[in-house]
Amino acid sequence: MFEIVKAGGIVMVPIILASIVAAAIFLERLWTLQGRRVVPAELTDKVWKWVEQNQITDKHIQALQQNSALGKILAAGLANRHRDRAIIKEAIEDAGRHVVHELDRFISTLGTIASVSPLLGLLGTVTGMIKTFNTLSTAGAGNPMALAGGIAEALITTAAGLTVAIPALLAYKYLRGRVTTLVVKMEKEAIKLVHAIEAGAVV
Repeated sequence: MFEIVKAGGIVMVPIILASIVAAAIFLERLWTLQGRRVVPAELTDKVWKWVEQNQITDKHIQALQQNSALGKILAAGLANRHRDRAIIKEAIEDAGRHVVHELDRFISTLGTIASVSPLLGLLGTVTGMIKTFNTLSTAGAGNPMALAGGIAEALITTAAGLTVAIPALLAYKYLRGRVTTLVVKMEKEAIKLVHAIEAGAVV
């Protein structure tokens, strides 16, 4: 493996670094974006129990804020439960924007890696072909072994760039889809809360 990396030349260094960063981002986001961590089912049940029994207090709201992404959104609505509907919605939407920003963290970087990796591979292809033509100009075409280094560099970096880019792109699309699903679930719970407040169920 080391010989292959060595044959790929200097461009292999950023490609390998990109692969490490992409893997780290994917694993970290995979852990962070678990449904039970972002939209815990027991939290929803607990909040509606408080609502039904009119037990909402500042202590409950503070606990919600520290619980999860959904908890932050519900806490924003409950903290403004005595105010106008427009203000409640604005508070929920503002909290939602912050939550979505947190959920999206690093995912754009993963998309950038997916876009840049093939270009790094292409750069390696160009440098490899330049090396090949330099060899041709100095040693001629009589020695195939002299040309092999440049050709190997071109092929290895192209393959390495695509090997990083394809999984990174798939991971990017998967994480984007997961964030969208979680946001939809949180929106549904937030709408339920607004309706409950309008109905006078939350005091």
